[in-house]
Amino acid sequence: MMTRAFCGWVLVALLAMACSGSPDRRAGASTATASTEWFTDRAKELGIDFTHFNGMSGEMYYPEIMGPGVGVLDYDRDGDLDIYVVQGQMLGPGKTLKDAVFQPQGPLRDRLFRNDLSGTRGADPVGSAAGSLGFTDVTLQAGIDVHTYGMGVAIGDIDNDGFPDLYRTGVEGAVMLHNNGNGTFTDVTMRSGTGNSGRWSVSAAFVDIDRDGWLDLFVGNYLIYSVAADRDCLSMSGQPDYCPPNGYRPQPSRLFRNRGNGTFEDATARALIGGAYGPALGVSTADFNGDGWTDIYVGNDGEPNQLWINQHNGTFKDTAFIAGAAVSGNGNAEASMGIDAGDFDNDGDEDLFITNWMAQMNVIYVNAGDGTFEDRRGPTGLGPPSLAKTGFGTAWFDYDNDGWLDLLAANGSVARIEAQARTKDPFPLRMTSQLYRNTGTGRFEDVSARAGKAFASMAVSRGVAVGDLDNDGDTDVVIANAAGPLQVLINNVGSRNHWLGLHLVGKGRDMVGARVTVMRPAGPVLQRRVRADGSYASANDPRVLVGLGMATERPRVRVHWPDGAMEEWSDVAVDGYSTLVQGSGRRPG
Repeated sequence: MMTRAFCGWVLVALLAMACSGSPDRRAGASTATASTEWFTDRAKELGIDFTHFNGMSGEMYYPEIMGPGVGVLDYDRDGDLDIYVVQGQMLGPGKTLKDAVFQPQGPLRDRLFRNDLSGTRGADPVGSAAGSLGFTDVTLQAGIDVHTYGMGVAIGDIDNDGFPDLYRTGVEGAVMLHNNGNGTFTDVTMRSGTGNSGRWSVSAAFVDIDRDGWLDLFVGNYLIYSVAADRDCLSMSGQPDYCPPNGYRPQPSRLFRNRGNGTFEDATARALIGGAYGPALGVSTADFNGDGWTDIYVGNDGEPNQLWINQHNGTFKDTAFIAGAAVSGNGNAEASMGIDAGDFDNDGDEDLFITNWMAQMNVIYVNAGDGTFEDRRGPTGLGPPSLAKTGFGTAWFDYDNDGWLDLLAANGSVARIEAQARTKDPFPLRMTSQLYRNTGTGRFEDVSARAGKAFASMAVSRGVAVGDLDNDGDTDVVIANAAGPLQVLINNVGSRNHWLGLHLVGKGRDMVGARVTVMRPAGPVLQRRVRADGSYASANDPRVLVGLGMATERPRVRVHWPDGAMEEWSDVAVDGYSTLVQGSGRRPG
């Protein structure tokens, strides 16, 4: 987003095609027949009727283009992933629904859709069997009545009772929903002390910063904004358009420490040394320097990004500039909407992928293994194909289960696209999303054209959440679109290869932050982590799904728990989900 300049669409497209390349396919990689889509949008047939309402009335209020996010979670612990999606509201003083450009398609509240996957309800909480997929709207019976203007959602178990709780961000504050364990939620915002009142937050992440066994909360705050102070801007053709973010002042992000009694204390001033001013959009937590403690990476819109390295004493130090991860390789701060961390090159450390405004290109920061990074958007082939795109939600995931992490970028403009405006489109920001295939050679191939009709559809895409919705051993994708319907992209190809599904549990909850090392009889060692955060304003499946390609031999699995303990398992089954409980493995000899 940052600044907006003229881009030659034809030149950009030609450059992207010329530079993207088409490397050789990897051995064991799955392929799709011409009659089979790799991903199919099945939202409507699965019973998901959500359409986002952004409250636009022609006034070009900034929040209209920034949401929504989406989360996947097993809220009822029945073994399958449910979906929580964030809704908007009408914007502007005196504005009513009569003034809305798009009329609401359903109630103006957040929605919770329960997964009724047959064959798993009431089964083992990891859901090892695939069945007939379908969803039911259980928002009201779950006691969820959130109807402020929403942005995103973070998911984590704040009281270690085994049931995931919800933190929902928004334009004027946030909401904490406690999972009661009986299918219902209670609003504990005031009691927990996490309301973030009067602040515009987008992405948030649960993370155990001090290894005490309780999940703390990082909240990424964006801009100081009010509808009354919204600015007027024009497009290149002189038409009313959305303003860039540099016309507003950023807000500082916040770090809340979990006291272990259902309440949180604001530890920002003490913990984030030097200040946490944004404007923050994307957040990802991982052990970036390999010292066993979880760090926090924050993407700031048009300002240098922050890499908060854990100092092991409840404080963090921003090392982004000296680590090479604050600005681009040529020294420019970029838009940094969506972020995800993952070991794409299977060398044992966490690399970073960040989506940007189209004139900047998306960027990949490759980790040297010690928490220092190199901008390699060019050599990896990930930069040029994104020149004509503005990216938001993103995720590392192995869509074909060949053992190499691939990438998805959900795209949607933030400034008027003149060609669409000329067709009288009232929301002319639509783009197609992209799927990048990891070739295993350090380069990626844009395979969007082969991935299915969903990647040819135009939308204003924002949040992305990934997880195995049908428990068939491959990763599905949920995309939340501004002023558009939710997309549920079912993976049709990943289960053709072999896989390993792991549900890591300790302290009574999903062990976010745990690192998994999969040692195979043949092939490179694979390292993955338990994470729900990343992307943009969204939350992912905390289970770990590892692609094994054509291999069927049982690997040895080593888990590095967040508290520093280490255990191994040697009898984990292939092509199924297994629950690994801290304390039930053996210590490495």
